[in-house]
Amino acid sequence: MASFIIEYFTLLIFFLSLGNCQRTPTISHITQEQIRDIGGQVDLDCSVHYAQDYPVLWLKYDRHKSTESLPLSTNSGLIIRDSRFSLRFDAASATYTLSIKDIQETDAGWYLCQVIMSVSNKITAEVELQVRRPPIISDNSTRSIVTSQGESAQMECYAGGFPPPKISWRRENNAILPTGGSIYRGNILKMNSVHKEDRGTYYCVAENGVGRGARRNINLEVEFAPVVTVPRPRLGQALQYDMDLECHVEAYPPPAITWLKNEVQLSNNQHYRISHFATADEFTDTTLRVITIEKRQYGLFTCKAQNKLGTAQGTVELFEMIIPVCPPACGQTRYAGAAPAPAPRRLPALALAAALARIFSTRY
Repeated sequence: MASFIIEYFTLLIFFLSLGNCQRTPTISHITQEQIRDIGGQVDLDCSVHYAQDYPVLWLKYDRHKSTESLPLSTNSGLIIRDSRFSLRFDAASATYTLSIKDIQETDAGWYLCQVIMSVSNKITAEVELQVRRPPIISDNSTRSIVTSQGESAQMECYAGGFPPPKISWRRENNAILPTGGSIYRGNILKMNSVHKEDRGTYYCVAENGVGRGARRNINLEVEFAPVVTVPRPRLGQALQYDMDLECHVEAYPPPAITWLKNEVQLSNNQHYRISHFATADEFTDTTLRVITIEKRQYGLFTCKAQNKLGTAQGTVELFEMIIPVCPPACGQTRYAGAAPAPAPRRLPALALAAALARIFSTRY
């Protein structure tokens, strides 16, 4: 009988020890994906059973570079020295809790709970920590663009951040976009045929609900041939007085502007004074002042504008009048390299009377 009892307990101990040997470590629970704001806090739980004799680790790793991982803790102790990290172990639930406070953007990523049984035998579970980040427009986005009228063009805008930002396009002063409407949504703004009216500043706006969003100003320059307009095609002035002839030029790139009379190019001298005033990259006002007009200076004058895309011109006719036009015939003006223009002279009494008579007869 005694030998039977001994054999029974021996078998019982054997089967109990065999059952214990078959109990391999298991991870019964790990925290689901977490989303936090910068500066917040998060707790990552990992419940591990039957792992008393094995190291249990928390690691941070890069999914794209699986060989690169950073061990954070082993069993109930931290490996890294960072006051923002802490570790708790609850023996009742066999749960290892990794806490992170004052969350930074660099804390985003995948966290791995791992039990190491041998060099080639490990069990793991993972959880992703997403950190909300305001949008940042990427360097591969368009900064500026130059194209010619009639050609196609496109602007690209990409942004990082979490949640992934949405991209929209606007124009300065809410002007209509080439695609129609005042807002276009998408990473690429494409224009099939650019017009000179499309030039200006475009805004790429990235928004994801975090912070105030991000914006980039993109300048679109459209190259086009000159367009010349003449505000006053016919001008009259009396002999020996000055007169200003004007042309407005619109072109990009800025054109070379010349004034001609009888196909001869004019230059600054005692008879003429040429000035250009650029009001913007595409707009130039040019003025030719005819100084102390002589009889031979009446006639047609041409202002000509030329850039790599074409040429345009306008004409102004200067004709003789008896009564001087004021301005620019008022007072004296001294020009660099030229004698002062004479003060308005008195018209002969007979000529003045005849002019007044013509005016009177015309009106009545």
